[in-house]
Amino acid sequence: MASDPFRRLSRRGFLAGTAALGGTTLAAPALLAQTAPTAAQTAALANSTEVEQDIRETTVRNIASFRTLEWQDHFPNLRKGAILADTESRCVHFWSEDGNTYRLYPSSVPMTDDLTRRGRTEIVRKVVGPEWRPTPSMRERYPDWPEYVGPGPDNPLGTHAMYLGWQYYRIHGTHDTRKIGRRSSSGCIGLYNEHIAELFGFSQIGTQVLLI
Repeated sequence: MASDPFRRLSRRGFLAGTAALGGTTLAAPALLAQTAPTAAQTAALANSTEVEQDIRETTVRNIASFRTLEWQDHFPNLRKGAILADTESRCVHFWSEDGNTYRLYPSSVPMTDDLTRRGRTEIVRKVVGPEWRPTPSMRERYPDWPEYVGPGPDNPLGTHAMYLGWQYYRIHGTHDTRKIGRRSSSGCIGLYNEHIAELFGFSQIGTQVLLI
């Protein structure tokens, strides 16, 4: 039987890892010797922020810097809650509308500044068991890839996805837990599935989002 390129990519880049974190207790991620992404790899990702590459080929290190922040330094108010995604410290902060709930989660962030979008937006859609579809430009480059990947262990968006006001940008889960704490995404912000499920429950349509 002929080999399937998507299945190879899926198994390397999409399949679930076995390590996971619950609540806000954080485990130190493993450090792996990696090589930086090539220009060709970056160019191949330029038209999509939905799919993540094999971390063994695209990431240098796994590290996150955890420090609590004050919402007043970043938001004028907490109307509908607020999410701050810090691409430098590789953490996501959440404050509830009443100010009584604060959470801090480790995250994956975009591999390069070219793939990173910063600024203010909001949650416009929430999906449990998200579907994934490659963009038209990705289909042109990889015609053997399927047009659709349903919910499940091969889906790069994990168990939950929150769609932002910017097209193709999301805060979502991941089945590949090795990506968390790394520059490993094609533009989106990724969380452990346990953490995105909690953040999903706290957030609502219209929750403020700031990427810095």
